[in-house]
Amino acid sequence: MNRMLQNLISRGNGGKFIAECIGTFLLVFFGTGSVATAVFTGAPVGLWQVAVIWGFGLTFAIYATASISGAHLNPAVSLAMAVFRSKEFPGSQLLLYWIAQFTGAAIAGIAVLLSFSKFIERFETEHGLIRGQDGSQLSAMAFGEYFPNPAVFGTDASAFELISPLGAASIEAFGTAILVFMIFALTDKQNRSAPSSVIAPFFIGFTLAALISLFAPLTQAGWNPARDFGPRVIAWLAGWDSMAIPGPRDGFWVYIIGPCIGGLVGGFIYSNLLSKAHIFNNSLTEKQN
Repeated sequence: MNRMLQNLISRGNGGKFIAECIGTFLLVFFGTGSVATAVFTGAPVGLWQVAVIWGFGLTFAIYATASISGAHLNPAVSLAMAVFRSKEFPGSQLLLYWIAQFTGAAIAGIAVLLSFSKFIERFETEHGLIRGQDGSQLSAMAFGEYFPNPAVFGTDASAFELISPLGAASIEAFGTAILVFMIFALTDKQNRSAPSSVIAPFFIGFTLAALISLFAPLTQAGWNPARDFGPRVIAWLAGWDSMAIPGPRDGFWVYIIGPCIGGLVGGFIYSNLLSKAHIFNNSLTEKQN
């Protein structure tokens, strides 16, 4: 793996690797940090506030890295780009981007764990939680994600009846499809109504915030395999064990498979419907002029 990574970076992609790693770190640190603040400190932070911080984290990360790597910051986005925009993003770079994204997300998980370690211990003591045992997803949720949201519906069997793993994966796919669809729309050069590259990151961030506000009570609204799995690995190493991986009902796959499928669906719909319509309308307008 080390030799493979060195070969990928040696092809002139080192800057892209660093940009995707740092950008994903910024996104995940802002986002999971806001969740940790809401869960562990007792600060009056509501759902919309957490969602907005996620949105701003994405916006900041895009501004920091877009000119270097394109600011995918999400394996599902990179997969959709490789399939439907291969001229802009060749599939040969996909592995490099995925490694960078998961690395950045894991580092963000470490940063959150170190920053909130005392608050996590206090929270666990106050709520009688033992890491790795049933119910400890109430603290692990600051790293990986769970369905339904433990902070909203609790962790008993009645909560599990509200949504199945397949249902959760479908929600993750649906939300990611919308996110990728909007990213494609906002960055399509053929879309004359799209905002400039200076403004587009705000709209992408707002899309993320809106989706989190809608679906966070159901699945915690991941939409990003790196955002979930990177910090989840850190939680597993920090003692949450099977509550982190594989998670209750072996459900960690929901946040990897669901977003990847959804990203492909969103990219397919935009590329094969709206993108072609934009091209047709643009050519028609040019002929009329």
